[in-house]
Amino acid sequence: MTLLQSLISLGSLPKTTTIETLVIAAGGTAGQNGGGGGGAGGVVYTASYGITAGSTYTVTVGAANGGASGGGNSGTSGGNSSITGQTTAVGGGAGQGRDSGTGLTGGSGGGGSPPAGQTGQAGTAGQGNSGGNGTSDLGGSSGAGGGGGQASSGTSGSSQQGGNGGNGYLSSITGTSTGYAGGGAGSGLDYANFGGKSGTVQLNYGGGGWNGTYNAAGSSANGRVNSGGGGGGLANATNSGNGGGGTGGSGIVVIRYPNTYADAVSTTGSPTYLNSGGYVVYTFTGSGSITF
Repeated sequence: MTLLQSLISLGSLPKTTTIETLVIAAGGTAGQNGGGGGGAGGVVYTASYGITAGSTYTVTVGAANGGASGGGNSGTSGGNSSITGQTTAVGGGAGQGRDSGTGLTGGSGGGGSPPAGQTGQAGTAGQGNSGGNGTSDLGGSSGAGGGGGQASSGTSGSSQQGGNGGNGYLSSITGTSTGYAGGGAGSGLDYANFGGKSGTVQLNYGGGGWNGTYNAAGSSANGRVNSGGGGGGLANATNSGNGGGGTGGSGIVVIRYPNTYADAVSTTGSPTYLNSGGYVVYTFTGSGSITF
């Protein structure tokens, strides 16, 4: 009889003393009216975090904040995510709006916008990367920078072409290989035809953006829910100043440990529970707590 079988026969399992965690903040919103892409939420992965049996740990999952109000303003940064005692994952930085405001730093930084060629904002060391730069106007056309992602920076915009969002983070902690924390694409704009093209959409990593074609109308795209992806810029069909930026994706917190240990004593916030592949996995898509 194995140790596990023996413990089961006695009606109890030992309590774990370490947990593996993945904490991802919400992504930032893209800037309006040809603005920069939103930065991805910060990523904090811990392979082995010591815990105390009987203690309760608060889990905070960052929310995706709404977009800017008014044409041409910058977006809003995503909410932070955390577990008690661990490093906080910083929300993704807002993309810069074309007409006013500035992009913001974050887990990954937001992209810069035209018309003056604003620079992308910085990410947080160890959690993400910087956003790409916007172009100055080039004969009536311009391109905004993509938001930064966990694995790489956003690229800069070019004539009529937005910058790509930065690549994100791939993890199998939930039992399924899933991409997180991709930057939002920047948007392009051609004043003569009021068209343009957004940069590459980091859909595999949760980032948003409209992957349209030159001189075609489109709409912005939000980051994927519970991915920490940045919101994508809008390749605006008119110069009316009402082109909203996509909202960043909300965050996520995942906790797992070997299933040779007992389940948590209690949880709040309704995390999903999975016992598979030799692990117990708790996935929080909203804030709550866990007691071991």
